[in-house]
This record gives sequence, C-alpha cells and structure tokens, in this order.
Amino acid sequence: MADLDALRARWTRALEGARSPGGGPDPVPYAENLLVRWQEPQRHYHTLTHLTAILDHVDVLEKHAADPDVVRLAAWFHDAVYHPDRSENEERSARLAERALAEAGVPEDKTAEVARLVRLTVTHAPADDDRDGQVLCDADLAILAAPPSAYAAYTAAVREEYAFVPNEAFREGRSAILRQLLDLPRLFRTPYGAAEWEATARYNLRGELEMLSP
Repeated sequence: MADLDALRARWTRALEGARSPGGGPDPVPYAENLLVRWQEPQRHYHTLTHLTAILDHVDVLEKHAADPDVVRLAAWFHDAVYHPDRSENEERSARLAERALAEAGVPEDKTAEVARLVRLTVTHAPADDDRDGQVLCDADLAILAAPPSAYAAYTAAVREEYAFVPNEAFREGRSAILRQLLDLPRLFRTPYGAAEWEATARYNLRGELEMLSP
C-alpha cells in the first residue's frame, strides 16, 4: 500500500519548490485530486505504487536534473489521465498540468516545462542536452531494470490493464514495443541510469520477448 501522507508531503515539497513557499493556494486539494486519479479502477500498473517508484527514482537521479522539483511535478502529472483504451493520455495529462499548476501559483515558465516533460513521455526520447527530460524518462523506464519477481509483476499488471485486448493481438503489440526498445542505442540517458540499469533492463526485455514468441 502506498503511504498517502508521505505522498501528500512529497507533493507539497515539490510544489513549494517550484513556486515561492506560500506563493499560492493550499497544496493539499491538488494532491487529493491527483491521488484520486492515480487510484482509479482501470489502473493495475499505473498506480500509486508506480508514482511512488518514479518519485524515488527521481530522488536517486536528482543531481542530473536542472530543476528536480519541476521533474517531480511532471512525475505526478505524467499519467494523471490514464485510460488504456485511449491514445491521448499524455496530452490530456499535460493539459491538466497546465491548468492546475497555473492555478496553484507555479510560474508560467515552470508550468510550461512540466507540460513539456509530460508530453515527452510519449516517446521517452529526450535530447542530449535535456537534463530534466533525461531524468524523468529514466525514472519512468527504471521498472525495466527491476529484479525478476518485480519485473514479472510489472508485466502481469500491464497485461491486466489491457485485458480487453485479445491474447494474440496483445502478444504482437507488446512484442513490437519490446523490439523497439531493444533497438534503441540507449534505454537510459543519465550516467547513473546507463551504468546501473541498462544491462539489466535489456536482459529483462529480451527474456520477456522470448516468452512472448510463438
């Protein structure tokens, strides 16, 4: 179970870090709205556990970010709108961030940066000089380097989110995604991610692809 009080505190710290302390409305109602979204019934992988893990990974990668609190806010919003049967989740999440953060007192430039980072999670392809994008994308993909039991739980949860997709179609679609990932020259763009996660992630991806092969 996710620690809701800890998550509320983490949200408040990130929001206050991105704006001046006390520089806007009470952070708590915004946290509550996001926590409700992250607990919707259609979610099996994209849950509070996933959110907590990404925030933890951002903490690990913090020194590589240009503005860690902006990256943390982007983590909160990146799957705030999530429906497995729709393709515009990231765009709708980015627009939610634009509305909510402007209202919450975050400066316009930082609000725009959060929205940009959320949209970047469509491709997970940050530019070489995009430090914040690299941190968010690495944190989001870090599950690929999980230990075997956690990786198996991740793949099972993803399948559950796509329970409406027939087995053969899911196998083909998931295999295509795995091949695309394996074809990338680098999965992780931060020095830490490249050193600590790259090899294990590729091992896991190859193993899953073999299991899906007919």
